[in-house]
Amino acid sequence: MAMIETRGLRKAFGAHVVLDGIDLSVPEGTIFALLGPNGAGKTTIVHILSTLLRPDGGEARVAGHDLLREPAAVRAAIGVTGQFSAVDELLTGDENLWLMANLYHLDRREGRRRSADLLERFDLLDAAKKPVSTYSGGMRRRLDLAMTLLGTPRIVFLDEPTTGLDPRSRRTMWQLIRALVAGGITILLTTQYLEEADELADRIALLDGGRLIAEGTADELKRRIPGGHITLQFADLHALDLAARTLPATARDDDALTLTVPSDGGVQSLRAVLDQLDHAMIRVDGLSVHTPDLDDVFFALTGHADTSKGHA
Repeated sequence: MAMIETRGLRKAFGAHVVLDGIDLSVPEGTIFALLGPNGAGKTTIVHILSTLLRPDGGEARVAGHDLLREPAAVRAAIGVTGQFSAVDELLTGDENLWLMANLYHLDRREGRRRSADLLERFDLLDAAKKPVSTYSGGMRRRLDLAMTLLGTPRIVFLDEPTTGLDPRSRRTMWQLIRALVAGGITILLTTQYLEEADELADRIALLDGGRLIAEGTADELKRRIPGGHITLQFADLHALDLAARTLPATARDDDALTLTVPSDGGVQSLRAVLDQLDHAMIRVDGLSVHTPDLDDVFFALTGHADTSKGHA
């Protein structure tokens, strides 16, 4: 079941087109990442799908509800966490959660029960009675996500949730995000970190200039650009010589007894190389497959060396 579907989604601010016909389909219980440079339209998509902005054209369904005809049902099914935590620094962690429980119209007992569960789940129990002003950036982000989950959303929009966090806090957030998906929640993630999309996302959509220019798994995207190769290792120089005459190698290392062969990194490509060697009765002692990383993909498809530190 697709929890998020868009067809031809468009948005412009005056003469500036921000989204130019975006088609997305996000399956239930998966992490879908939106990657793109500053101004690509990532956050605009989140704002539209969370009913904060009205699209100029196209259609969208969220959790089975039409975005324009059933906005209240959409809002009831989602949670949104941005790169700037929406917590009150003058209140304690407990008090922030109780306030949110009231906004969700939970009765006092249920609100306190859910709050306690989330504080424990997000490792915030020891800080529950302390003002949020004393929290680290990672703790504030975890509290913000806990507040979002009080409403038991089916879909969570994470708009650059780890921006500004140190590496340890980022990895803690990654663990929490994976746990949410394991529990059946669907995640739409925007991120400026290529590594983050590679680590977390089941599928990735690459945006540039308001258009969707590529979509697929991380491995599928990596195989779309040149630079992949297979490195083959042989037992002796004779086997290396035979292989070099059999295969279209791009590099040879006589000292290491290795041969580098172009490849898209796919199973079919690897099988074809091994079949050629097998047919020539050449034994391979070892091999490794190298594919371009997402940074290479991003640069090749957008012309940008990396994503911007801002958001669009």
